[in-house]
Amino acid sequence: MFEGKDMRFASAGVGGSVALADAMITPLRQTAIRSWVDRISELDLVPDLGEDIGSVRWFRGLGTLTVLSVCALALLPDFGPVFGAQPPLQTEAEFEEARAQMIMPIAYGSDSGKRMAATDTVIALAGSPERPRIELTATLGRGDSFSRVLQRAGVGGSEASYVTSLVSDVTSLGGIEPGTPIDIVLGKRTTKNMARPLESVAFRARFDLNLEINRSGNSLQLVRKPIAVDETPLRIRGVIGDSLYRSARAAGAPASAIQDYLKVISGRTSLSALRSSDEFDIIVDYKRAETGEVKVGNLLYAGVDRDGKSAIQMLKWTMGETAQWFEASGVGESKGALSRPVNGGITSGFGMRRHPILGYSRMHSGLDFKASYGTPIYAVTDGTVAFAGRKGGYGNFVQINHGGGLASGYGHMSRFAVSSGTRVRRGQIIGYVGSTGLSTGPHLHYELYRGGRAVNPMSVKFTQRAQLSGSDLARFKGRLNSLKSVKGGAALAPLRPTERTKDEPKREIDRLTQNLDGRPPRG
Repeated sequence: MFEGKDMRFASAGVGGSVALADAMITPLRQTAIRSWVDRISELDLVPDLGEDIGSVRWFRGLGTLTVLSVCALALLPDFGPVFGAQPPLQTEAEFEEARAQMIMPIAYGSDSGKRMAATDTVIALAGSPERPRIELTATLGRGDSFSRVLQRAGVGGSEASYVTSLVSDVTSLGGIEPGTPIDIVLGKRTTKNMARPLESVAFRARFDLNLEINRSGNSLQLVRKPIAVDETPLRIRGVIGDSLYRSARAAGAPASAIQDYLKVISGRTSLSALRSSDEFDIIVDYKRAETGEVKVGNLLYAGVDRDGKSAIQMLKWTMGETAQWFEASGVGESKGALSRPVNGGITSGFGMRRHPILGYSRMHSGLDFKASYGTPIYAVTDGTVAFAGRKGGYGNFVQINHGGGLASGYGHMSRFAVSSGTRVRRGQIIGYVGSTGLSTGPHLHYELYRGGRAVNPMSVKFTQRAQLSGSDLARFKGRLNSLKSVKGGAALAPLRPTERTKDEPKREIDRLTQNLDGRPPRG
């Protein structure tokens, strides 16, 4: 009895101890958890990587960045294509069924639909009917051949070659403008395995010429139909006002001609120096055909009038093989300043300096240009090569005489591109950069001479101006007076034979055609 009570008391004592122990452990756990939470909260996992580089705190932040980057890459979605279910391949019967229902160009030989089986009422033809003639229009493309255009239209190879030879005897095939329509008539063929015979070809070969090739019996004959063309230049004048471009456009000048006009005038004077009261004078090449077409050409004359007098007069004139703009006095354009002999910066200027090899101060009578070995050397302006060879400390040296007592020299070349007596033009390659003679490395030594003495190249500028004289000047003056005698005004309307009336279009067209051809129109 007592033992049982003791046991119960013992059990109660043990349970109480456990409960007491639990009651004591729980606060300890909470304290430890709070301690860990506080430590974690105090732990700086994302520090500024720009501060304390190399410290434990910095490496902790680097580790955080690495872990986040790895997680981001691991969670990167797949942007590749998502393939759906592929339909099974069609059988031959299914393909034929689908092809019969397609809508495709009949010219490619495709079926336009299903075909029904022939019945007893269907009577087969011995052969398809032949069209007596085919009328079509072909277009000459850019870079296309006249003969190929005819053959693509159905003309036989031999007839296409013959027609091409007929046309080439009258005009240049290259002069036929791209986009020109060619009217072709093909006749009836005798058998289906040969090309249709050519009946006629008609097209506009030039702005002033129509050509027709017609069959007469068994031969083809060429007929020329000249087109009357008025080639009087178009002169457009007006007041500059607030805007030269807008005023010229309002007067009817083409945009391309105005752009060329502005370039020419800006070469003589600043556009800002023009007054609003000044007058522009533009003359362009202009052709008007009796068939109604017009063709605007290049700018011929550019002028500015001020207070009733000509302030600027510029005429385009061909001298030799080149065309340039000349003033009314016959003086041509200026060719600008001295060009650079090589593409590179200046490393040593003109004047006294300590020689890098000799070690003492001496006169440096030119300019040194920085350039790598083998860089091309250019002539600064037109001239004649007076010397090309070895010259002491200059190494491989070229001297060019430019006239008027001026000459230029180029030293330390690796090799030459010209020889003595060669005539060179501005910008022509005369040699290549090297390091011959007294030189510490590849570069160009450039000198300029006036009257045989070296001068500072930076102080001299070349200008080239063409001057007309004698018979050339007389022809130039005559052309200038002829252009200025053209009546000025706004752009002229196209030259049309006669205005058509709405009531009589057919009769008027027939009358015009008869006047142009000299024959009544074909039915």
